[in-house]
Amino acid sequence: MKLKRLIFLAVVPLIAAMGPRPEGEADGHRPYVRGEVPAARNEGTAAPAGTAAHELTVLPAAEADPAEFLWQARPVVVFADTAADPAFVEQLAALQRDPAPLIARDVVVVTDTDPAAASLWRRRLRPEGFSLVLMDKDGQVKQRKPVPWSVREITRAIDKFPLRLQEIGRAGLP
Repeated sequence: MKLKRLIFLAVVPLIAAMGPRPEGEADGHRPYVRGEVPAARNEGTAAPAGTAAHELTVLPAAEADPAEFLWQARPVVVFADTAADPAFVEQLAALQRDPAPLIARDVVVVTDTDPAAASLWRRRLRPEGFSLVLMDKDGQVKQRKPVPWSVREITRAIDKFPLRLQEIGRAGLP
């Protein structure tokens, strides 16, 4: 019972912080815009002008279409059969503890804890229980893990993706 309450206290503020939808978004769906201040999207507040975003974009699967991230962001999809799954809680906590390396690699976290909803993510990726799925900007699944991974492990894997290697190569060119 204490674990469920702890999970509830950890997850509900994240959902509540997403706040009301801005006008003009009747369907509640808003495409990902590269360079957008993540805080403005999932916290309802924007970072001061001229400052980099320091929060990782975390979206529920129902609010994220895989096509909106194509060539813009790397989805890291975290599945579980319930938000109370200890592996799910551990994974989200790890991602939130050290978001800077993920933000630098254009990572967007998509969460799905409702198998009954049969989200597009769940239908395409077919997870079983807890699952961490790393995707690249081309929409391809690069790795699947049945256990939580640290940010360091995730970023090391991303840094081996062909598209990431191209980005790194371009970063040094004039």
